Amino acid sequence: MLIGDALSGAAPKLLAMRWRRIKVTTVIKQVVLAAAAVQGATLLTLMAIDQRRKRHRVPAVFPRLPPRSVTAGGSEVTVYTYGEDLYYDMLGAIRQAKDEIYFETFIWKSDGIGQSFKRALIEAADRGVQVYVAYDAFANLVVPRAFFDLPPTIKVRRHPVVASGFRFIRNSGRDHRKILVVDHDAAFVGGYNIGSLYATDWRDTHARLTGDIVWDMRNAFIDYWNLFTGPGRPALADFGSDHWQSGIRVHRNLPRLLVYPIRNMYLDAIDRAARHIYLTHAYLIPDSDMLTALMRAARRQVDVRIIVPAESNHIVADWLSRGFYSQLLRSGVRLFLYQGAMVHAKTATIDGQWSTIGTANIDRLSLLGNYEINIEVFDPDVARQMEEIFAIDTSNTVELTEQEWKGRHAMAKFSETVLSPLRPLL
Repeated sequence: MLIGDALSGAAPKLLAMRWRRIKVTTVIKQVVLAAAAVQGATLLTLMAIDQRRKRHRVPAVFPRLPPRSVTAGGSEVTVYTYGEDLYYDMLGAIRQAKDEIYFETFIWKSDGIGQSFKRALIEAADRGVQVYVAYDAFANLVVPRAFFDLPPTIKVRRHPVVASGFRFIRNSGRDHRKILVVDHDAAFVGGYNIGSLYATDWRDTHARLTGDIVWDMRNAFIDYWNLFTGPGRPALADFGSDHWQSGIRVHRNLPRLLVYPIRNMYLDAIDRAARHIYLTHAYLIPDSDMLTALMRAARRQVDVRIIVPAESNHIVADWLSRGFYSQLLRSGVRLFLYQGAMVHAKTATIDGQWSTIGTANIDRLSLLGNYEINIEVFDPDVARQMEEIFAIDTSNTVELTEQEWKGRHAMAKFSETVLSPLRPLL
């Protein structure tokens, strides 16, 4: 009887506990669904605003410098800040090619500029130049597939939308690199994609390299190509170098090998800064280590300035980036909003000694996800030129103060909070 009474008394308690667990689970599900609904509504609203904004876009006008060359060690570096100047020299190099062309890009539009590059590559192959092309399939989903029907004289690597294989991390990552290497004579690298929009309406930065560093750029393409050899795509021969380039280094993120040195390059350079850090970036969504490094630099009296677009081509990225502004401004980092054009550069210069130009953004997709490439330059003349470009760009910005940022609309603050869980995805 005592045992029966105890069991009969325990049953209602067990039922009550189980009911409470069900209620808690139900509440959690409802909260998650409600949060997802609010987040989805916020995203849809932002995308609607973005579409309306793009329909009313006006031609961009912004200050720029003509390309200039400086010597760095055994190499020459020419920096471009305007697409038409860059494309003119890239097409000229392709048309003068004698032996080989390595061409790799993220976006390759089928417009007038894109067609010019396609014709130049085909003509080079027709006169006996070995032409190798790599492009990202996902980035070009809106480009007619027929545009990429290149003749068999051109070897093509189409970086797939979804990679095959079971090793997801090693097989993930977009090919976000932009490289052109012509013979052993010249190499181009930077933020510019290929298209008419980028020729005149985007403020980006690219570099032309000659001399010893061309070997490193050739090797960067060859190593990428040889990661994905197979039927119809034989491996490229690689050769050692007689020169050890000390003034310029090439850093490559290679998800297939789980190698991501560009992030460490930035962290090391920021930690070394003693006087100033000038960064220009299209998308500023730093991870905790990068954010901490920038704030610590500002707190030790380093003059940290960052140029970002007032409105980029990805409105969601803008809002995710703005979620970091309060911390940055509080720590003393100065933010400058670029006006009237999309600034797509991925550059930095520090203390008049160190600079980088490349394809990697300050976000997780670039630093821990995509195939990327940056040059790291230890040269005061290059740094001086990068500082001059930064000053010209700053003249086309509006500085955002902490007081102004605190006074933004409550709905803006709410939207930033709602979207903050998406930061690890970008």
